[in-house]
Amino acid sequence: MPIPPRVLTVAGSDSGGGAGIQADLKTMLALGVHGMSVLTAVTAQNSRGVRGAWPLPAEVVRAQFRAVVDDIGVQAVKTGMLASAELVETAAELLTGPGMADVPVVVDPVGISKHGDALLAASALDAVRTKLLPAATVATPNLDEVAWLTGVRVTAEADLRRAADAVLAHGPRWALVKGGHLEGDAVDLLTDGTEEHWLRAPRHDNRHTHGTGCTLASAVAAELARGRAVPEAVAAAKDYVTGAIAAGFPLGAGIGPVDHGWRLRS
Repeated sequence: MPIPPRVLTVAGSDSGGGAGIQADLKTMLALGVHGMSVLTAVTAQNSRGVRGAWPLPAEVVRAQFRAVVDDIGVQAVKTGMLASAELVETAAELLTGPGMADVPVVVDPVGISKHGDALLAASALDAVRTKLLPAATVATPNLDEVAWLTGVRVTAEADLRRAADAVLAHGPRWALVKGGHLEGDAVDLLTDGTEEHWLRAPRHDNRHTHGTGCTLASAVAAELARGRAVPEAVAAAKDYVTGAIAAGFPLGAGIGPVDHGWRLRS
């Protein structure tokens, strides 16, 4: 049997199954790649919010990463929740270390959850800017994360270009600024500072959007592992996550997840 492309997610666990490692692996399965994981933190969360979060020791994160990369190898890596400055620095070191030459890296600079709960220590901001973002092939911040990283506040579509330039100043090869919090269509801007790709999708009237950012970043990584160039990978990932949002479903008493398996049931 042919070996599917291999994608590694470096992220935290969401006990409710809508985001984090769980969302990443579901996305990878749905897109036909073999998902592998490096767990960075354990969270206790559900549809209403995050009740607690416990980062793992850096040596545990390092051991998981090396176990996978040294034996199995990867065609793409996605990072999500890294919890602390030490784990951000550890991830950046691993992403630029042995076995990672020419491996695309998608960095989702997770700072807060969908419910507004902090998932990254404030002390980690400098490490994200100076060590993690320079290791990224594609960085995928939402508008709150752009403001946190750069100080640029986006209130209209016209601000997206300025926001992307501010993200690119920290070193990623491409910035995908997600404008999902704006009014109107869901519009994102992908740019490397020279090329610009505007991605639009109709906004679905569905509040069950938990895991959207994790899902999009994982989908980009999956498409890169399959050999697509960055603009094509992001466009395909946008199409996938738009369908997942449209199919999102209620779960518990709060915000439900997107449906990672919507294509399997279409």
